Amino acid sequence: MAAGGLKMIQNMLEQLPTSERKIAEYILENPQSVLNSTVNDIGIQANTSGAAVIRLCKSLGLNGFQDLKVRVAGDLVKPVEQGYRDIEPEESLYSIVQKTTSNSIQSLRDSEEMINYGELERAVQTLLQAKNVHFFGIGASNIIAIDAQQKLLRIHKGATAFSDAHLVATLIANAGKDDVVFGISYSGETSEVVKVMALAKEQGVKTISLTKYGQTSVSSLADIKLFIASSGEAPFRSAATSSRLAQLYIIDILFLAIATAEYEQTVEYIDKTREAIRFLKQGK
Repeated sequence: MAAGGLKMIQNMLEQLPTSERKIAEYILENPQSVLNSTVNDIGIQANTSGAAVIRLCKSLGLNGFQDLKVRVAGDLVKPVEQGYRDIEPEESLYSIVQKTTSNSIQSLRDSEEMINYGELERAVQTLLQAKNVHFFGIGASNIIAIDAQQKLLRIHKGATAFSDAHLVATLIANAGKDDVVFGISYSGETSEVVKVMALAKEQGVKTISLTKYGQTSVSSLADIKLFIASSGEAPFRSAATSSRLAQLYIIDILFLAIATAEYEQTVEYIDKTREAIRFLKQGK
């Protein structure tokens, strides 16, 4: 069953206009009541309007109120989540292992609930048709870009992953109609990524974004928007631990979706790259 409605609302709460925030807060406090209510019922109960409910669903990227109800229903039947836990002074190695594992699993589960399958399908089809994919991210996000580049190169798909904005600007200036710019930024506000996406839009190059869930500068510039879950970053988790894993998770999904769509070719290319690497290792 689809889920993630409550988490979507929590992630977006601070970005919503007043009328939509009233609806959001009401749903968070009374999730069960949503299941048997109409749009107008919710609007009245939240002291606003049914139109605000529709606008909220649109802000969340959902396909209407029924989609929200289904996701909230899914949330209500899920096991209680343990949530994210930060480390403490003098933490034992055993505890660090347990917390890191728990946080990583939680991040993947939360991000699964953020997936919009329509946008995911559009991203896969766009990447399948692309001649070159230019991944761009700064800092920790550049690690994700390099991983994505490596995966596509293994299956004979043109890909770059430079962290130099000037170099990426040059690529965009000379990009063909079948090229794609893929901007990666957890916050969605990294200035270099915003500028690169804006340039791609100006040049008419197709764009895909991968950011935390919500309305961000990077995602607003993208033709196709992919998200991972946004969670309150604890001090030591702010070094892109769980968020990095979630970004890699989305890249893996894209890669496997491409691979299954072109299965025979993908197997052939991977076998060739495996043989080439074996040659380098063995020297013959």
